[in-house]
Amino acid sequence: MPKRNGRHPEKALTAVAVRSAKPGRHADGNGLYLEVDPSGAKRWLLRLMIQGKRRDIGLGSASLVSLAEARETAATMRKAARAGGDPLAERRAERRVVPTFAEAARSCHEEHKGSWKNGKHADQWLNTLEAHVFPTLGAVTVDKIGTPEVRDVLLPIWLEKHETARRVRQRIGTVLDWATAKGLREGDNPVRGVTKGLPKPKGQRGHFAALPYADVPAFLARLRETLKAGPMVKLLFEFVVLTAVRSGEARGARWNEFDLDAKLWTIPADRMKAGKPHVVPLAPRALALLKAAGELRTSDDPSALVFPGERLGKAMSDMALTMLLRRMEVDATAHGFRSSFRDWCAEATNFPREVAEAALAHALESKVEAAYRRSDLLEKRRKMMEAWARYCEATAGKVVPLAKARRPQG
Repeated sequence: MPKRNGRHPEKALTAVAVRSAKPGRHADGNGLYLEVDPSGAKRWLLRLMIQGKRRDIGLGSASLVSLAEARETAATMRKAARAGGDPLAERRAERRVVPTFAEAARSCHEEHKGSWKNGKHADQWLNTLEAHVFPTLGAVTVDKIGTPEVRDVLLPIWLEKHETARRVRQRIGTVLDWATAKGLREGDNPVRGVTKGLPKPKGQRGHFAALPYADVPAFLARLRETLKAGPMVKLLFEFVVLTAVRSGEARGARWNEFDLDAKLWTIPADRMKAGKPHVVPLAPRALALLKAAGELRTSDDPSALVFPGERLGKAMSDMALTMLLRRMEVDATAHGFRSSFRDWCAEATNFPREVAEAALAHALESKVEAAYRRSDLLEKRRKMMEAWARYCEATAGKVVPLAKARRPQG
């Protein structure tokens, strides 16, 4: 093409020129071009600056889109780009086919099939959605599902089959998170605030408000940045989350219980609920928290508390953790993070159930299981706790709104 001089052309093409255009690129002006292939095929191209980046956008074949139509479309896109929008993304969104919840659930299930603990669990995951969600939301596209729709699905089973409802809620959340990651919906996951609109189950004891495990990384990110607590309280809370121990076991931790070279913490029997010693494998992040606590240490006594309270020689109270959550406006309990960990094990990993139960130091259910777990599964638990710590770190920089969930916890 010959080099142009002076001003860029504006509406330089005519309908006759389009029909007789030779191979090459022909400028109409304002970034609109007619491209002609050696074969004679013709198409429209719009060159735009979108949010600081040059983008080329195809506007269709010249045999289907007239010069006037191409100019009109180009003008609309230029206006959107000048306003700071992204007309290319908007165009893709218009062309996107949004699946129904049932379609999304099956696709999500298929993509995660390699992570299921076993075939029975994989079948159960989808079967509960088919039984309790598909009849109501199965035909609704995922971008149209909000908190009211999720609440209406859960309400019929929330009191009568609360444990089932809790699992259904978690699985709906997984499907909607999957859809968001695929660019099929926008905004917060409606599952995270749904329990505020559901009645509180009666006659159930031992339930602790817990965050969905998907919210734990964001909580830890906020925890590290908050000015609403001192450094020792924040170190203790994160240590409780990463080790999945009961808060009292961490609050009472003493330096002589740790073998930092072996990366192990042995909690003596007299401080355990089951009355038996419990060995906790320590992930690298947990070791870093201990190092940070050591830098604040004021006593060389091997039996000194790792996370002391304000009163000399006294352990930090559980209320210190509770008040921290209240100041951060997080509707959960410190103990509830054990539930978050347990749900993560079941829903997002293929670690066997007995390994997760051993990590939580739960009482054994049978003599057969006791015999099977005689080894304490220490190395498998170490891999699991390291994976949990990595999960908590992977998205810790993304702070999102936090909500609550409930489950029984011993």
